[in-house]
Amino acid sequence: MIKTQLYIDGQWQSSIDNATRDIVNPADEAVIAQAAEGTRLDARRAIAAARAAFDGPWRQTTIRDRAKLLNKIADLVDRDTAELARLESLNTGKTVTESRTDMGDIAATFRYFAALVAAESGAVNEAPHHVISRTLREPVGVCGLITPWNYPLLQAAWKIAPALGAGNTVIVKPSNLTPLTTHHFTRLIAELDLPPGVFNLVTGGAEVGAELAESRDVDLVSFTGGAIAGESIMKAATGNFKRIGLELGGKNPNIVFADADLDAAVDYALNAAFFHAGQVCSAGSRLMIEDGIYDEFVARLAARLPRIVIGNGFHAETQMGPVQSAHQHEKILGMVQAGIAEGARLVHGGKRPAGDVYARGFWLEPTLLADVRADMRIAKEEIFGPVITAERFDSEAQALRAANDTPYGLAAAVWTRDLDKANRMSRLLRFGTVWVNDFHPYFPEAPWGGYKASGIGRELARVGLDEYTELKHSYINLAPKAMGWFGA
Repeated sequence: MIKTQLYIDGQWQSSIDNATRDIVNPADEAVIAQAAEGTRLDARRAIAAARAAFDGPWRQTTIRDRAKLLNKIADLVDRDTAELARLESLNTGKTVTESRTDMGDIAATFRYFAALVAAESGAVNEAPHHVISRTLREPVGVCGLITPWNYPLLQAAWKIAPALGAGNTVIVKPSNLTPLTTHHFTRLIAELDLPPGVFNLVTGGAEVGAELAESRDVDLVSFTGGAIAGESIMKAATGNFKRIGLELGGKNPNIVFADADLDAAVDYALNAAFFHAGQVCSAGSRLMIEDGIYDEFVARLAARLPRIVIGNGFHAETQMGPVQSAHQHEKILGMVQAGIAEGARLVHGGKRPAGDVYARGFWLEPTLLADVRADMRIAKEEIFGPVITAERFDSEAQALRAANDTPYGLAAAVWTRDLDKANRMSRLLRFGTVWVNDFHPYFPEAPWGGYKASGIGRELARVGLDEYTELKHSYINLAPKAMGWFGA
């Protein structure tokens, strides 16, 4: 049995009231760990430690020091990749192949920001000859980083690397469903010679996140998760007008025109919807297909779905694991039934797989709903599970109008051989990322984030580092002279 603690001010410790939470393996519902359940008081202690560390010597560290730190962290992630991947699959249910890929991406993220930080320099502005005018980037201060349950350590890395690289101190609050890899990562941080309070870990429920959002001693809060929680964080952050970054998911259209390469488009449509059992903020759960190829495309999908291998993430043949929790399992089934009630046609799935091996755990068959209309709930709301819906469209204008008719704006994809059409659609789709003839790729060099209800701000790329900095104008007068004005 794994037992985790909080990490505050450089010390491992239990929560103030010694409370713990059972952590469950979604594949069989077995309790695999007991995690310390932090409270508001624990969060306040972590905030105080982070504040003291930021106001102390940490603020004087050089960009070279911080770049070296990020590279050391990347090396430690590489060293412990096997164990981190094991914990990630155990806790989330995803295949261990996916988890190993995540760990490689995490190390790459730290190395990318290390290189970016090492190259950091201010800008000298044009000014009168007796003035030195500089534009400087400085750390924001104390950062509360709240991460989701679907990509626990990857999403944490997207926040931790730029936050530490910019010179901030951090309090990390992982999802209370999936804290295990973040806890192990904190053990790696503890191996480094960091001043106490620079990095803090507080596991727990919503009250910990609420304290980070409300506290006047926190200068920035970055949150990845659901829209309802994001809204409450945004409101709470107004107390001291703290900086906020929100990544709140999406309803991501995957638009296939009749001239597309159908073999590739079908293959990628399956990956877009069923990678990590559809529990991806950018999942392509909303498939939009041009009339001329609609029936053939749906038939091809239907032929592939029964062949998807569902099983334990540690088995080499497994292609899709369970969803993460009982709550998520029930929510997905409810949305499927709502879609059917509104007139969608169930082509495959929509239930727990048959067999004793699936009797326990949060298993779902990959599900296809056809003949979905744009006004249906299942076409508008984020599903976050292994469900793909298929809609028809008859023109480029209709596809564009329907795709943009959503409160979200995270990601979209277009499949076509017509580069002029691809360019038009890319420019007019109101989404933070638009892929053409592809789905899901991201890399640290490109920004990630969305329009509208998909969030505020961007992660990764140069802008992802800038999110954790304040911009300062430094003006130095080299030859001050008396003005001889007031009372002269």
